[in-house]
Amino acid sequence: MRLFIAVDIDDAIRERIARFIEGVQGFAPDARWVKPESLHVTLKFIGEQPEAAVEQIKLALGTISGNAAEIQFRGYGFFPTAKSARVFWIGMEAGPQLALLAATIDTQMAALGVAREARAFSPHLTLARGPGGSGAPRWRKEDGLHRSFLRLQEKLAALPAPEFGTMTAREFFLYQSQLSPKGSKYMKLARFALH
Repeated sequence: MRLFIAVDIDDAIRERIARFIEGVQGFAPDARWVKPESLHVTLKFIGEQPEAAVEQIKLALGTISGNAAEIQFRGYGFFPTAKSARVFWIGMEAGPQLALLAATIDTQMAALGVAREARAFSPHLTLARGPGGSGAPRWRKEDGLHRSFLRLQEKLAALPAPEFGTMTAREFFLYQSQLSPKGSKYMKLARFALH
């Protein structure tokens, strides 16, 4: 089973992001755009695990006592750089509670043998990936001057930075990701409250 841990997004924010995508996706027609209903704030990607490991993961996550976190969704950017854009994303600003939650989850999962995160937690929402490109934020040797997002960048540069709203994350979830030719489908396996 392919697993990850994430915060769900409020419907009002999801709706604003969906309208934003509708308005701009024509400027990068060869990019693969994320379905708004599948947007979430990833706290930890676990990867493939045997079904037997799910109960252990749920028990470990159940011991976490995190605080609710306010998250503001605004602005945008490109990975790895604007000139070599492979990924188009929305920015997020969150208090220290969200980074602390991600670090605590990372520690709990490391105790179960899941590899620790190599980079500091940097929350963002991926909206689109360039054709054939990986979603990895780091520079890769095949990254040259990508043209997929050039028109989109020109259009966005003429507009004010988008604001999508603020929400308070009061829970997080263990998700299963099912890959299919139509894209990934996410199922919530367990819910964990934040205080």
